[in-house]
Amino acid sequence: MGILTGEEGWIKLERVLAILDKVDVSGYTVIDNTTGKGDRGFTDTDLDRVFSNAYILTVCTNEEQLNLLIEEITPLLKKVGGICLVSEAAWINH
Repeated sequence: MGILTGEEGWIKLERVLAILDKVDVSGYTVIDNTTGKGDRGFTDTDLDRVFSNAYILTVCTNEEQLNLLIEEITPLLKKVGGICLVSEAAWINH
């Protein structure tokens, strides 16, 4: 899942992480201050980090958890912006 965080970005990030805890996601990775290019052009972080982007990667262990996460995260994404990507994944045992 990726989320665009703007002004007060840390507060929005904390809200996303609270949602992950609420739906019992057991782990995640946050990559802060991401940059890239999309349909709105190039995005970058300013020096004060007032407008910054974060990428959150997580795994849902079953479809029920995924549906609950989508239900909980959608209102926040509608309010503050962001993108939630869902894809199939397979564990590689080593």
